[in-house]
Amino acid sequence: MANSRTFIEEGLSAGRGVLALLVGDRKAARYFNLGPAGLPGSLIAVLVVELVVSYGPVLLGLSGRSGGAGIGLLLGLGAAAMQAAMVWLFLGLIRRTDGFVPFMVADFWASALLTVVWVLLLMVGLPPLFVTTAFAVVALVVEVNIARLIVTLPPLQVAGLVLAQLFGGFIALQLIGPLLGLPPDLATVPA
Repeated sequence: MANSRTFIEEGLSAGRGVLALLVGDRKAARYFNLGPAGLPGSLIAVLVVELVVSYGPVLLGLSGRSGGAGIGLLLGLGAAAMQAAMVWLFLGLIRRTDGFVPFMVADFWASALLTVVWVLLLMVGLPPLFVTTAFAVVALVVEVNIARLIVTLPPLQVAGLVLAQLFGGFIALQLIGPLLGLPPDLATVPA
């Protein structure tokens, strides 16, 4: 999609793309601007959503812990950065770094849009455990389909890419969590 679009138009198209990824539509890539020009918009979307999710409750008076919002934001951004680094390393190992920018564009849009839907469902009063579990499954399906349909990896490499992301998130939690002063039960995974 080489034509210039507004951020809203790009977001609406990306929303259709995320839905297409969710159902496994092989033409999902057409909804995203997967080149370098599409990266800034997707990055802005995920940053804005992270800021709103982290600081929105504090600004609305729903949470008295403003420090917790900053910790949540830093942990979220750190996890995203570590996941991106692990994806870059994995794609380098399989000689497919050409798929990094398309992956990041689709992943950023998916993360931003799915987070918005997740928060809205929590706000209408659905049980948090149900919503979070459902969205973990949805996120896994979308990530597999990003690897499969956007980066066009074969099945074993799809599994490797998803595992690289999970490993990146785990490392971020183990490294960044203690630095930010997270409680031990949140900063470590039980053996």
